Amino acid sequence: MPELPEVEVVRRGLEKWVSGRQVATVQVLHPRSVRRHAAGGADFAARLTGRSLGTAHRRGKYLWIPVGPGLSLLGHLGMSGQLLVQPQAAPDETHLRIRVGFADALGTELRFVDQRTFGGLSLEPAADADPEATPLSIAHIARDPLDPLFDDDAFHAALRRRRTTVKRALLDQTLVSGVGNIYADEALWRARLHYDRPTATLTRPQSALLLASAREVMAAALAQGGTSFDSLYVNVNGESGYFSRELDAYGREDEPCRRCGTPIRRAAWMNRSSYFCPRCQRPPRPAG
Repeated sequence: MPELPEVEVVRRGLEKWVSGRQVATVQVLHPRSVRRHAAGGADFAARLTGRSLGTAHRRGKYLWIPVGPGLSLLGHLGMSGQLLVQPQAAPDETHLRIRVGFADALGTELRFVDQRTFGGLSLEPAADADPEATPLSIAHIARDPLDPLFDDDAFHAALRRRRTTVKRALLDQTLVSGVGNIYADEALWRARLHYDRPTATLTRPQSALLLASAREVMAAALAQGGTSFDSLYVNVNGESGYFSRELDAYGREDEPCRRCGTPIRRAAWMNRSSYFCPRCQRPPRPAG
């Protein structure tokens, strides 16, 4: 699933190529792609047509564009969603789900493509009257480490209160958003923390280092367009990211740790995998 850097790359593309344009036509080609819009595809298309798209925003892994007072176009890429700006004459993608045409002469349209149909678009009321306000349905999602308003002290206090482990905490979108399995493993490797370390045992310097590591790895990923392991994640121009070449832990089972040379291990974890260095990221001692 795309994580913060990948979604931010898409947001920047939307801001450049879509924001400020007026919607002329909307085609919903698959009902699952608007399933979060309770009134259905016809209502979604009718209400979006004629709207002007504002500045693209992001909260964690969600994207939204204000389309009028108190209303936003909300998007989630799911496992395989793509928001592409394509020439109108370009052939349709195999898994094209929604097409948005514009009332201008630029000759491009916005397409939502989603092979697995876990993502989707919807029109959502805002949490308050501010035209740029977060959609109500995602108001519970925490800010992400790259957000200038992220509260480091509150994050540390919340970690100390939680009775959980550090990787579970990193994936809790109500505590910190945008971090998924890949960047959690990368941040933990950089911070030299084992994924099963209890959050209550983290010192303030350790939680500060963890946040700094998450910011560092996600900023580096952003600079390279995100992480692409297959053709399912691309930016709005259909280009893949190249940060997978720079990963230090994720996906590197049995390869030498770039810090100490010890082979990276993979462990089954919550129906996923955790990659770590057994020397640099020593497991916590058993209680008692």
